[in-house]
Amino acid sequence: MPPLVDPVVSGVLFETDGQTPDLGLDKDVSVLKKAAPKKYEYVWFNIFWFLFLHITSLYGLYLVFTSAKWQTNVFAFAVHLMCAIGIGAGSHRLWTHRSYKARTPLRILLMIWQTMGFQDCIFEWARDHRTHHKYADTDADPHNAERGLFFSHMGWLCCKKSPEVIEGGKRIDVSDLYADPVVMFQKKHYMKMMPILCFVLPTIIPVYFWGETWLNAFCVPTILRYTCGINVVWSINSFAHTFGYRPYDKSLNPRDNIGTWMICVEGFHNYHHTFPWDYRATEYPLYNLLTPTIVFIDFMAKIGQAYDLKSVTPDIIKQRAHRTGDGTHYLWGWDDPEFTEKLKSQYGRVTNAEDKKFE
Repeated sequence: MPPLVDPVVSGVLFETDGQTPDLGLDKDVSVLKKAAPKKYEYVWFNIFWFLFLHITSLYGLYLVFTSAKWQTNVFAFAVHLMCAIGIGAGSHRLWTHRSYKARTPLRILLMIWQTMGFQDCIFEWARDHRTHHKYADTDADPHNAERGLFFSHMGWLCCKKSPEVIEGGKRIDVSDLYADPVVMFQKKHYMKMMPILCFVLPTIIPVYFWGETWLNAFCVPTILRYTCGINVVWSINSFAHTFGYRPYDKSLNPRDNIGTWMICVEGFHNYHHTFPWDYRATEYPLYNLLTPTIVFIDFMAKIGQAYDLKSVTPDIIKQRAHRTGDGTHYLWGWDDPEFTEKLKSQYGRVTNAEDKKFE
């Protein structure tokens, strides 16, 4: 086996990683993206597990509209929301990107909700996600979008990590995670806590409190809810790395996509990969107000549980978009001077173009 080539950095993690005045890298990362041919080692347990989850979830979706009680459906959505915040505000923005700080009660709450979401413990989630940002869309990226839509969605979990991914992960500084007692407590007790929080309690609670059937309780707020949760996160890795605009950095695969945002409530992915330490989902206030994770962090800040929230100044955003964006930043309409003829030919279309008079 040939010796491994050192992974090449293709992204930033924190504001201190910036090498240019607008906080980017001083090299063209588009030439670094690659996906060398690989022979995958399949993890058959995961493959059959995902098949079980999705088949059972289809039946659970049927039960939602036929026999599940309304309380069960509301409970399933509430648990889904808690898991999404536990991952989005917890393992993602707090522990991976350090985009804000949190006091102990909030850290414990986020740890519990993150455990309920069952997407690996905080330590492994944060390490892998830092690897993804640091070596984005290279062979060291765990879910390299250059390997295709299915691989970046869930295929990467159906096979063993490549040597390049393992090597990239070893190069990530996780000393802050080792020093965090909440993270280490969860890491130590994860396999005892996760089954209870993710599967046992969501099944028992509907049966005990409002007389739901065991089948409905298992299929709807447990399996269907969990499967929806993991697919939401997976869709960011896949669809948001494939479809949409790149107004902030056209050399990066991640895209801003309103459709992805409407489904996953996280769709401004080009912004996130350009400025990953920004706690906000986007620079646009309206969308932040409609993003549960951001609303939650802002509320926690108001009651003193979250503090030192990091964000990027409008000047830096505009400078970066002008230097490395694809030209779609701040376009207000067809006649915007910045919407050049080249951009119109690439992104625009006029249907049934003819002179008409409207009265």
